[in-house]
Amino acid sequence: MTNEDAKVIPVRVALRCRPLVPKEINEGCQCCLTFVPGEPQVIVGTEKAFTYDYVFDPTAEQEEVFNTAVSSLLNGLFKGYHATVLAYGQTGSGKTFSMGGTYTSAQENDPSVGVIPRVIQRIFKERESRTDCEFSLAVSYLEIYNEDILDLLCASKDKPSLSIREDPKEGIKIVGLTEKQVFSAYEMVGCLELGNSARTVGSTAMNAASSRSHAIFTITLEQRRGTDKVDSVVSKLHLVDLAGSERQKKTKAEGDRLKEGISINRGLLSLGNVISALGDESKKNAFVPYRDSKLTRLLQDSLGGNSHTLMIACISPADSNMEETINTLRYADRARKIKNKPVVNVDPRAAEMSRLKQQVQELQVMLLHARGGVAPVLSGPESAENVTKLLERIRSLQDENNKLSRELSEAAGQTAFMFEKIIMTEQANEKLQSKLEQLRHHAA
Repeated sequence: MTNEDAKVIPVRVALRCRPLVPKEINEGCQCCLTFVPGEPQVIVGTEKAFTYDYVFDPTAEQEEVFNTAVSSLLNGLFKGYHATVLAYGQTGSGKTFSMGGTYTSAQENDPSVGVIPRVIQRIFKERESRTDCEFSLAVSYLEIYNEDILDLLCASKDKPSLSIREDPKEGIKIVGLTEKQVFSAYEMVGCLELGNSARTVGSTAMNAASSRSHAIFTITLEQRRGTDKVDSVVSKLHLVDLAGSERQKKTKAEGDRLKEGISINRGLLSLGNVISALGDESKKNAFVPYRDSKLTRLLQDSLGGNSHTLMIACISPADSNMEETINTLRYADRARKIKNKPVVNVDPRAAEMSRLKQQVQELQVMLLHARGGVAPVLSGPESAENVTKLLERIRSLQDENNKLSRELSEAAGQTAFMFEKIIMTEQANEKLQSKLEQLRHHAA
């Protein structure tokens, strides 16, 4: 199936409101939101109403959020579709709690665990129940901190900034990112814990353990199907915990925290611009500024591309946060208008091999039928002619197969050469951008 043939699926949005926290209660804050019973709708104050695919009020449990909004994405993952879960909201609105970004193995049976640990358990449970496939699972974990992409599974303390390149077959790739193969839920949780311990956090007036970076935990699932396990389907699940949108007046950030906040807001602004461009139906073929930030480049397939995508928009109910809450609600409302085109991600080489193998099998059956199901005994000119034609057809297909194999090998060599040139160009471009930024700071 090509992208042109793919069914259009909109980005789904789940709104999640946390309860008032003790700090807000002590300050006399009131709830400024009304949740409409039986409807996925929320009213801000007494006027503005917003409707989403799912709405979870402060009493909603983690299991309800997962089963209602996230579970169906995993069904698609095992069918070969890419998927993304994206948590967005202001600092302290419950994004990391919802995603389970601070999970440890000690919380295994804790009902308060979030999306990521539940996804891990469900994937391995599903894998055990399927005996018709061979499975291979791998994970990667990265953060975007001050516009640098850092590998959270890298053992080195001085983590190098990684660069992005685009693969015409596999999409966006991060050069040098660790991708660790895992064989159990325990191993995958270990990777999550390792990455969480390396993630950049800091204290602000809004949140004592504020995430100072955007984090993406990616699970790659490869399935080999068929009697000889040649047919290969590779799907990816991106679990994204965005850093919170910030207002310096409220976070009271200074020094490094202030610089981080500026970088966070710049990335989220770029994300907002991409969402606006994709969600504006009056500008169908308008330019989409994916390259304005590292975050939007990495989410290029998740927004307007080849993925089933769920945004979990996290909000505070406090009237003191009403302005930020309305901004999040509008952001999420625009995201619902984005149209994605997810397709089953079949390995193209495996698909071509399968097609040729099927042709050979069909010809073998035809040849056997022409021989009467036994070794060829030519009893007449017609039988001899049929066998000759079939043998010629087989030779022709073998020649075609050899030709396609040579062309595939040549194309792979040319592609590798082009990738090297792209990487060198992007690295040179990043160096120039870095020098330009230094000159700007110097001039200021």
